[in-house]
Amino acid sequence: MSRVVVIGSGIAGLIAAVEASRHHSVTLITKSNLAESNTHYAQGGIAAVSSDDDTVAEHIADTLVAGAGLCWPEAVDVLCSEGPGRINDLVALGVDFDRQGEQFARGLEAAHSHARVLHAGGDATGAGISNALVAAVRATNTEIHEHTFLVDIAIEKHATEKDAAGRSQVAGVHVFDTTGTRFIAADIVILASGGAGQLFRHTTNPAVTTGDGVAAALRAGAVLADVEFYQFHPTALAVPGSFLISEAVRGEGAVLINAAGERFMKALHPMAELAPRDIVARGIQSQMMAQGGQPVLLDATALGASFLSERFPSISAACRSYGLNWATTPIPVTPAAHYWMGGVATDDWGRTSIPGLYAVGEVASTGAHGANRLASNSLLESIVFAHRAVSNLGQPWPEDAPAARWGAQGPLLELDLTETVGRPSTQVVDRVELQTMMWDNVGLARTRTTLESTLDQIHAWRPADPAHRLFPDWEDANLLLLAQALTESALARHESRGGHYRLDYPETNPALARPLTIARKV
Repeated sequence: MSRVVVIGSGIAGLIAAVEASRHHSVTLITKSNLAESNTHYAQGGIAAVSSDDDTVAEHIADTLVAGAGLCWPEAVDVLCSEGPGRINDLVALGVDFDRQGEQFARGLEAAHSHARVLHAGGDATGAGISNALVAAVRATNTEIHEHTFLVDIAIEKHATEKDAAGRSQVAGVHVFDTTGTRFIAADIVILASGGAGQLFRHTTNPAVTTGDGVAAALRAGAVLADVEFYQFHPTALAVPGSFLISEAVRGEGAVLINAAGERFMKALHPMAELAPRDIVARGIQSQMMAQGGQPVLLDATALGASFLSERFPSISAACRSYGLNWATTPIPVTPAAHYWMGGVATDDWGRTSIPGLYAVGEVASTGAHGANRLASNSLLESIVFAHRAVSNLGQPWPEDAPAARWGAQGPLLELDLTETVGRPSTQVVDRVELQTMMWDNVGLARTRTTLESTLDQIHAWRPADPAHRLFPDWEDANLLLLAQALTESALARHESRGGHYRLDYPETNPALARPLTIARKV
């Protein structure tokens, strides 16, 4: 029996805890309450083949196209072929997907060739999944620590026959709570801490998404991959808080119009409003620039009031709270940071470059999403790779994990952490200023000039003194580190591909269809 620590309580962390608790001693760490995560707020649903008119091969093909030439085919095959079985597991754990008769109700979303997106409670899929899995975890013998922050991953050296100096492997985690900082020993650490939407001024993500797991893994020496690829959801309500307007709304027939009332996506892509997310987001941005920064409009009026209130009850309620009636009047929308394709580099079993450290869900870069995630594949990736990681516990750790995917030549970029830790500057990072700068300079469109100026400012900031940090200070330190990693990677990729768009390199370069990896400079 291994001592397993799971970091995070979204779908990936909850599944990992439930499955690992069957044979191991499990401690689950989450920095808020158990139900607070990106998963809880997911609207559209979870993509998987569940009908006779759809095939795994078509789901694979759609995922590869959306990934803009950067998907790892083996990971995509795992994702799509194992997905249907994992859906059955969710049902067995109490997730009540919407149905039409005896069959699952299925929605259509962008870049899917079939309606294959399962949903629960109309547009409250994440809450339905989260609530069921929280109950499932509480029914196990998992030791749960809420309001507990991951400070760092502890690493120790173990000598081997091939390496007398010792190979680094996980020893546990340092955490921070109301009692202060303490150490939890572990044989295995499973990172499931989500993404870093709080890097940007406008995001659909909740406040907890500050990239703590990715930052801790980077400090521990793990290799990251594809961190320059951030997905901006095309349609967030253009109000404070950037409330997400699910892609499923466009899947049901809503259209995007400019200030003159004209549809504009038809001229940009054959799939119009259902083109891949990066194309739609940039199309909206272009229209907004042409109309002085004013948001575009999402017109769902043709769908009718009764359908909208039944199919999208959460969105309908949100619109009402802002004094909007989307059944009669188009609503203002704008892109917002939504999902990080990059993260801690893993193999097909969730194994990272540090023995004993697994990464699953948005914190990981499995290669399944490539440069641009296919809509509603994120929850699917979480459950598929969380299951695989737990099934792999106790197996030998390959000497080159995960080099088979990311390249045996080692990281292409090295990050000097002395530039963000302990620098003499007296200017402590300001989160709002950092988020605004990242949105303006490292958001939907990037250039060498804006990226270099961003790095100059990042290097002028320092984190708060570790001896006196509270939760927000730890988060700000992580955001500063990840802003540097993302910006360095974006500067190094001289092309436009998927979620990475360079105005000075607007074309996709086939020679650059490879991952860009980054690690701590030793």
